[in-house]
Amino acid sequence: MNSPALQRAVFLLLVVVVTVAFGWVLSPFFGAVFWAVIMALLFHSTFRALRARLGGRRNLAALLTLLLIVLIVVLPMVLLSVAAVDEIVALIARVRAGDVDFRAYAHQVLAALPHWLTDLLAHFDLIDLQSAAEKFSDALLKSGQALTSRALTIGQNALVFVFNLVIMLYLLFFFLRDGEQLVRLLRRAAPMERGQIHYLTSKFSTVVRATVKGNVLVALVQGALGGLAFWALGIRGAVLWGAIMAFLSLLPAVGASLIWAPVAIYLLAVGSIWQGVALIVWGVLAVGMADNLLRPILIGKDTKLPDYLVLLTTLGGMSLFGLSGFVIGPTIAALFMAAWALFAREEEKIAPDAASGAAADAAPDASSDAASNATPDAAPDAAPNAAPPPGGPPAQAEKS
Repeated sequence: MNSPALQRAVFLLLVVVVTVAFGWVLSPFFGAVFWAVIMALLFHSTFRALRARLGGRRNLAALLTLLLIVLIVVLPMVLLSVAAVDEIVALIARVRAGDVDFRAYAHQVLAALPHWLTDLLAHFDLIDLQSAAEKFSDALLKSGQALTSRALTIGQNALVFVFNLVIMLYLLFFFLRDGEQLVRLLRRAAPMERGQIHYLTSKFSTVVRATVKGNVLVALVQGALGGLAFWALGIRGAVLWGAIMAFLSLLPAVGASLIWAPVAIYLLAVGSIWQGVALIVWGVLAVGMADNLLRPILIGKDTKLPDYLVLLTTLGGMSLFGLSGFVIGPTIAALFMAAWALFAREEEKIAPDAASGAAADAAPDASSDAASNATPDAAPDAAPNAAPPPGGPPAQAEKS
């Protein structure tokens, strides 16, 4: 009963069970672990350079790399988030006080539209700016009430965020220091061919680096350009709108235009012609071109993913995994395409082998068919003339 096959089956079941349990235990810290891995991949070259300069001291190199990440990534993001939250609170306060009325803005835009255009929109029921503005204003008011009534919950969420940030930085130190050893261990343990494992891991690191660096850089550039335009035009909350445009720029093709285009339309509707035209020109030439020029260079060149696939996987990833989805979605798509490419290569290798094997199998069958079709009279005539086997007659072979 205790056969080797049963032992192997039980062992594989144990491996699967403990792996699932391990993932389940770490699931509350998925974001911290995920971003620790991402940051380790992004700054691994920096760690290696520092390690070489420090004579191979991994602990010191990892610590200096971690401090660099805190200074150039974590601290600016925290300061920007604090400034954006302050402007959100100020905007909600202005909405509640009546200083900002999105319903009135929508009415001004509708009043400025030509009659033929409003009749066309009403006939086909394409858009209802008044209803959209009311919904947006109501959403802001409800958000303000939620901020007031759930101050304790918001404080707890802030503590959870800080806790996850600390966990991420803690793990990042060890991933930087021991990352190469962990990768080698995973490559040895994975039940796949070495070439396949190397190809998939290289594809994963390439896609992650390209996606994060490309998306983050494009987001920062578009957010900064959009916020600068709003500040120059005297629009309040430039930091907030710039941050929103940076976030929306994670979506290819549309992105920041969801913010600056309605503002430009409003400026044109209220008579601020040159401001509206300037914002449209700046949005198309500066903000839009930054996306069209930088994204293919930084993302598409390395990931080899079509733009439509990047858009779909980014939207799907963010709907499933939140903010981390803009990395997870395209990475899964790239690994999907890489795995099927490997499968196709294996099928191409198997096909010639199968053909040669079929030919080899067919050869004995053909010889046997030829023997069966031979006449009985030919066999005795051929037997005396047949050459003896290489080892000689059986009797001589036994004597030797």
